[in-house]
Amino acid sequence: MDNLNLSVQTRKKLGKKTDSLRQEGLIPGVLYGHGIKNQMIKVDEKDFKEVFKKAGESTLVDLGVDDQNKVKVLIYDAQKDPVTGEYIHIDFYQIKKGEKITAKVALDFIGESPAVKNQEGVLIRNHDELEIKCLPKDLVHDIKVDLSKLENLDDAIRVKDLDIPEEIEVLANKEDVITSVTPPRTTEELDELEEKVEEKVEGVEVEKGKEQEESESEKGDKSKKEQGKKERGNK
Repeated sequence: MDNLNLSVQTRKKLGKKTDSLRQEGLIPGVLYGHGIKNQMIKVDEKDFKEVFKKAGESTLVDLGVDDQNKVKVLIYDAQKDPVTGEYIHIDFYQIKKGEKITAKVALDFIGESPAVKNQEGVLIRNHDELEIKCLPKDLVHDIKVDLSKLENLDDAIRVKDLDIPEEIEVLANKEDVITSVTPPRTTEELDELEEKVEEKVEGVEVEKGKEQEESESEKGDKSKKEQGKKERGNK
């Protein structure tokens, strides 16, 4: 992959004032790292999306601040608005040469499982990424998971089965299951599952009925008390 470049500028607008940045098509962010002072920055939204699409959180990016000398960074955290889905803040982590870094690397599932294709097995994915630790020069964009190794039902691929360079330390238990193939559900199991769902629905309806009765009963008691007060008042 060719070097990825991104230009940013320092910013002075902080707090609520950053809303005006977003209206200008800019995303507020921060540049930080071991032994360096935090730097508040802003980045063009269109430029960022284009680079982030290629880099993700596991590829080094050459970041130029105010058109000065570029520094190597990782896009450490890209926060999104939960409602609009737009980026609202970006964290860039400046790496230090010779210092190991941690990063989340995506898993790339390749090939086809014979157990799924020929035996109607169900593919289960337990992880979409793994956290790793390594020197910046040894960082990889993704880790391949070869599904063709899942030849039989109940086969599984664990962390220890992945082809990972020895320079990279995976921060997960080696016995953790990445993906597996389970047998298809039998007709009896599907029928039993439907019965359980129906029981839950009926249970919810009964509870709602009880709540309604209790609510009406409380209203009736309240009405009786109020009527009693009026009668005593009339006397």
